[in-house]
Amino acid sequence: MREADILRTPTSVLVDGRVWIDPGPEAPRQALRAGVDLVDVDTVLISHAHSDHLDPAFLLHRSWVSERLLTVYGPAPAIERCRDWLAPEQTTVRLVPVTAGERIGRGRHRVDVLPAAHEAFGEAVLYRVADGARAMLYGCDTGPWAEGVLDALTDRLDLVVLEETFGDRADLAGERHLDLASFATAVRRLREVGGVDERTRVVAVHLSHHNPPDVADRLAAMGAEAGVDGMRLRL
Repeated sequence: MREADILRTPTSVLVDGRVWIDPGPEAPRQALRAGVDLVDVDTVLISHAHSDHLDPAFLLHRSWVSERLLTVYGPAPAIERCRDWLAPEQTTVRLVPVTAGERIGRGRHRVDVLPAAHEAFGEAVLYRVADGARAMLYGCDTGPWAEGVLDALTDRLDLVVLEETFGDRADLAGERHLDLASFATAVRRLREVGGVDERTRVVAVHLSHHNPPDVADRLAAMGAEAGVDGMRLRL
């Protein structure tokens, strides 16, 4: 993708300038390249403890940019990875372990924690984030929907950010990631329960090098977009 000037580094999402999802190793540089300021972030959501989704070193910079409280949520294994990066006496970062089935209230945002079909030294989760007017689903990493997820996604979503890791390599995707075929099935099932309609933007992320060169066209045929670094989505 270098010849096409398309950059895809580990997936990280900033919602309304306040909620940062998956602060991976490339996330601060992604923000810098996109001209995005992280100074107003007060909430971090971590999906799981794998290093491409969580680089705890981001916590070292917190005292340099703000003295406001930063609250970090994630499954217990991810939260434990964060603890070693904070001084015991610090007061600017609060670590909160969460598990599937919980609901978080953060200012005008309501976050539902959903189970992922994935494993990362323990639990991995997905997040539904809503502000009363709009709602999005962050689904990365996951295989085909875990039990109970679709029951929580019957209200219409404005945006679905969903992994599509392995292209045509179903043999690699297994039950912990999606390929093109299982991505299409996952979106179809969201349509069936009412979570996705013709107005919903569906963006495929976590696109590995196993994807074919025409992945953007293949996704467009499904009604989805191929995510790239610096992508700005206004709903």
